[in-house]
Amino acid sequence: MGLFWYPDRHVDLDKPDKEQLHRHYVMTMLNRLQSMFKYDGLPDTVPQKWLENYLLCNGSCLWVEDGSDLIVTNAAIGGIPDRYYFPSDAIVANPYVKESTRGTYKIGEKCVLMRNDIYMRGVLPLLEEHARLLTENYVTMNLSTILARAMLTITALDNQSKESVELWLKKLIKGDISAIGELPSMIGNQDRSINITPFQSVAGILTDLIEERQYVKASFFNELGLNSNYNMKRESINSNESQLNDDMLHPLIDTMLAMRKEALEEVNAMFGTNITVEFNSAWKDNEIENDLMLETMEAETEATEEVEAAPENEEQVLINGTETEEDAEVVEDKVETEAETTEEVKEQTEEVKEQTEEEQPVELVEAVTELTEAVEDIAEVLSEGTEEEQKEGEENV
Repeated sequence: MGLFWYPDRHVDLDKPDKEQLHRHYVMTMLNRLQSMFKYDGLPDTVPQKWLENYLLCNGSCLWVEDGSDLIVTNAAIGGIPDRYYFPSDAIVANPYVKESTRGTYKIGEKCVLMRNDIYMRGVLPLLEEHARLLTENYVTMNLSTILARAMLTITALDNQSKESVELWLKKLIKGDISAIGELPSMIGNQDRSINITPFQSVAGILTDLIEERQYVKASFFNELGLNSNYNMKRESINSNESQLNDDMLHPLIDTMLAMRKEALEEVNAMFGTNITVEFNSAWKDNEIENDLMLETMEAETEATEEVEAAPENEEQVLINGTETEEDAEVVEDKVETEAETTEEVKEQTEEVKEQTEEEQPVELVEAVTELTEAVEDIAEVLSEGTEEEQKEGEENV
């Protein structure tokens, strides 16, 4: 199939030609794929639609200068293979470029070979495969739909019986309920002058054809990175079932994007351009959704790990003996703070006691002395508790 291949724009659906219908499906799919990528910085001499047309249909194209213009064109690959058995030359035979442009180029020197995919197959083989199935499905469905009108056949052996049946059918179409007139030859229909043969229902066949069409179209979209459900369950499906085919969406289109980026890096370095490419339309939306989903999953995983790693309290840190450096520092700070507080209470109590003995009466001095002793007892209890906690923590560690 050639690159610039334009089938008839209109398809006669009353009498569909299979080859014409096949081309119609291929072109419709190619139209959709034109919005898969978005380029920024393309020169005016390289329209995106023709660049993508080369890549999607031919599988590759060659970036080369045509005089002072940077263009893309079709090129035949040949020459002596390199160490990976890939041809090293590209032959430009485009009759509409300058004569100086036509000739043989060493790939990577004054030209850049841009691939649609690693093997430069393009998407036409994939499109033709699914278009062929859709064509056969349409033709069969069209025929089944027409035959569904004939629920039965009525045969007559003579003209009189035939006219009687046709008159009955005409009245039936108008909405008149009538009976077929009795004919001498119809008494008991012993001579089988009128026969009625019911047709087998095509309802089941149509259902199968609709499901087949849905499957083929969904398979095509999935191959090209668009999630289209082809689950044939008659009831509703859950979210897990609807995401069963997510893993197969990206490999092909990721390769197509990687090949374009790789070639554009060479083009920018060789010709001084600044061209970039990224996904566009529904493909870009899917990429954003996938990135958000991955970020959410990573955040949830990190939060779960932090909760599992964090101790419930300081006692647990000392008991399990697996505290981190930060947890150990927190416990040490607490112990030091409690010790400092105890010392401050003792010092303040001594000062009050000395002042009280010099300036206050004996009764007040005794009261202060009792209060001092009580404070010392409390401080001693706190100190002992802290020492026990430290010893217990050290033993566990």
